[in-house]
Order: sequence, then structure tokens, then C-alpha cells
Amino acid sequence: MIKISNNAKTEVERLKAADQVAADAFIRVGVQGGGCSGLIYQLDFDTEFQDTDKIFEDKGVKIAVDKKSFLYLVGTELDYSGGLNGKGFSFINPNASRTCGCGESFSI
Repeated sequence: MIKISNNAKTEVERLKAADQVAADAFIRVGVQGGGCSGLIYQLDFDTEFQDTDKIFEDKGVKIAVDKKSFLYLVGTELDYSGGLNGKGFSFINPNASRTCGCGESFSI
């Protein structure tokens, strides 16, 4: 399961309204090779599910993850911080054995 914090839910709703994203849009979370630690997170809005997607809903927010990425993301929580130490989404991933300083890449 992929979860979403209250702060992330609020920011997703704000972004959907500000960017005039389709009402039926959901969050697509994924992983691809790259970054300084080997894997990098992907996060975007989407409106079409794929046959191999794992689909979750937490706090009223739908989240889709492709089958391959799910293996790296199971148990992850999507969070958002708007504080002085940085602004943006972050992934709290219990499977990551190492993360880079910026928090955008990780390794298992």
C-alpha cells in the first residue's frame, strides 16, 4: 500500500485546482533508474490507468503505481513540507537503505 500524509493531500488538492487538472485525475508514483543513489522517484498527475497498475486510495486521494515500481515503493508514504528547510513532496520509504542529500534518489 502507498499512503499519503494530510499535508500531501492538501498540496495535491491545491495543485489540482491551481493547474486546472481534470477532476478525475489521480497521482501516479513511480521509480526509474538514475540519480546519485541509483533510483529516482517520479510523481505526476494522470487520468488513465494501465492494466498492470496497482491502485490505492488514501484520505480520498487515488494513487497508481506500475507493477515494477511497486516492488520498490510498498509501504511508502508521500509527504509534503512547505517549511524553511525545504519545500516539496518527499517519500518516506521503509525499503530505502540509502538516500541522497536532496531526498530525490535512493537505493535498496
